[in-house]
Amino acid sequence: QVQLVESGGGLVQAGGSLRLSCAASGRTFNSYAMSWFRQAPGKEREFVATISWGGSAISYRDSVKGRFTISRDNAKNTVYLQMNSLKPEDTAVYYCAASLRYGSTSTSGMDYWGKGTLVTVSS
Repeated sequence: QVQLVESGGGLVQAGGSLRLSCAASGRTFNSYAMSWFRQAPGKEREFVATISWGGSAISYRDSVKGRFTISRDNAKNTVYLQMNSLKPEDTAVYYCAASLRYGSTSTSGMDYWGKGTLVTVSS
């Protein structure tokens, strides 16, 4: 069992930055690939970024490439999402997710979810 708790969301102006954190419980954190998803009002939850167990493999959705950076600290059981040059269309609830399999970009491929943190980008 893995419990995930996101933090770091808030209100920011367009062009600004935020860093999201996701703290995981359990001693097997480094066995899981970690991902970030987001869900805007009235839309389906979508993949944002994923990082492999050791951090050597990373993937992003096209719209955030060059602006967002995913990273992890296995000693702290934490995964991060640094978000720069934020746009109003980045407004969403951001969710952290864990999977025993790296490479999935679908919600059905995740084993555990956090409850989310809201990011609002004003224009």
